[in-house]
Amino acid sequence: MGPSQKPNVCGRLSRRALGFFSRDAGMVQRTNLGILRALVCQESTKFKNVWTTHSKSPIAYERGRIYFNNYRCCISSVASEPRKLYEMPRCSKSEKIEDALLWECPVGEMLPSPSDYKSSLIALTAHNWLLRISATTGKVLEKIYLASYCKFRYLSWDTPQEVIAVKSAQNKSSTLARQAGIQQPVLLYLAVFHVLPFSLIGILEINKKIFGNVTDATLSHGILIVMYSSGLVRLYSFQAITKQFMQQKLDLGCACRWGGTTGTVGEAPFGIPCNIKITDTPPLLFEVSSLENAFQIGGHPWHYIITPNKKKQKGVFHICALKDNSLAKNGIQEMECCSLESDWIYFHPDASGRIIHVGPNQVKVLKLSEVENNSAQHQISEDFVILANRERNKNENLPTVTASGRVVKRSFTILDDDPEQETFKIVDYEDELDLLSVVAVTQIDAEGKAHLDFHCNEYGTLLKSIPLMESWDVTYSHEVYFDRDLVLHIEQKPSRVFSCYVYQMVCDPGEEEETTDKRNKTDHNNFTF
Repeated sequence: MGPSQKPNVCGRLSRRALGFFSRDAGMVQRTNLGILRALVCQESTKFKNVWTTHSKSPIAYERGRIYFNNYRCCISSVASEPRKLYEMPRCSKSEKIEDALLWECPVGEMLPSPSDYKSSLIALTAHNWLLRISATTGKVLEKIYLASYCKFRYLSWDTPQEVIAVKSAQNKSSTLARQAGIQQPVLLYLAVFHVLPFSLIGILEINKKIFGNVTDATLSHGILIVMYSSGLVRLYSFQAITKQFMQQKLDLGCACRWGGTTGTVGEAPFGIPCNIKITDTPPLLFEVSSLENAFQIGGHPWHYIITPNKKKQKGVFHICALKDNSLAKNGIQEMECCSLESDWIYFHPDASGRIIHVGPNQVKVLKLSEVENNSAQHQISEDFVILANRERNKNENLPTVTASGRVVKRSFTILDDDPEQETFKIVDYEDELDLLSVVAVTQIDAEGKAHLDFHCNEYGTLLKSIPLMESWDVTYSHEVYFDRDLVLHIEQKPSRVFSCYVYQMVCDPGEEEETTDKRNKTDHNNFTF
């Protein structure tokens, strides 16, 4: 018997209505997403531009919400036409939101307040307040004052949806201080919190005496990653550092005496004292040298990707085993492309252990597997390759006749990212629909045109291509998001002008064209923030 055919959308809906599912709690959701994927990829489905807007401040997107004015204005993109969810009151420059993360409720945990079960925006203000804001109303639910001894500027997930790290701007010595021989001992600070309910783990200082001339430091999955201008990257256990060097455990909202001053932890003006001060070199977990500190860990079993720390090695990637630094078989990956912009590589975000290598004219998906008859060694092989749609240049290597009658064969190389050729610019992964989204751009005369392609994540097969209506200038900065039935394009033009183009899935093109005509007449699809 041959392989059974998958039921069509109508069949799936009928089975869902009759309750033909297993006892698996996630089966209904997976079935729904399978139906949506089939609708997205079918030939008759179109994606139409339903909304366009412009802003003088950066535009951000997170899970169906578009943020303007430094996260103070929120637009829902889920409805048939984007609508405003909330707009926070105007504020002074010192109160503006510098950075933000979207937090969503964990499954199976008891939380202290009913509002805690709804999505929140964790925001960092310019005057060092950490806020938890309702993602639907814009109401401030919690606020924590961090400190006055440094300027906190960046937010990131240490453990996604569980632990956040708030990083300060780097403390650089002034010219007068250097002339006087005064060195700034603390280079930067990291404040680490469990989220919802907020609880402090501690504030860690990265000082020059222990770590040397650090250019950057960050936390990821419980690992402190320290980087140097030489290309050196060092990894330390944050848990071990906390256990060894925490001076005093602090609890938010509790009274504390520190350095002769008494105050409430997390309230102004006392804030949160730096309670993790490293006085001796902590145990080193791992060390590697890589060009421009480029270093990634992933795969099954754990491997890492680096570029040898020499400028001439740019575009060459080594894939090595984390346990013994051994190079994987076929572990040196080089695209061998002639282009102005470098190719890039990263571990596939679908947790399959695969690797995505993107160049101007091809996307390689590589897999990591055991070498036959040698389970201790692993090898890299191609899973599939996506190629740009290109035609060979007809004028390439054509002979030229000189004035004397001598025939000279011209030989020149066209760059792989020549704007007149289709070039890959963005590759992303839609985890819920299990699709790879690839943005390809071609410069036609003075205007660039882009299209977004959906490829099967398992086999690389092209399933759908969506043209983007707006012109694409390759000299501008671009972001493209594909989220279920939504495509969103954010573009940064010169003089800090930001544009946002929203596309939504339409299954009946005739009906959509009629709706679009009505919307154009009322001019409701263009706004400026």
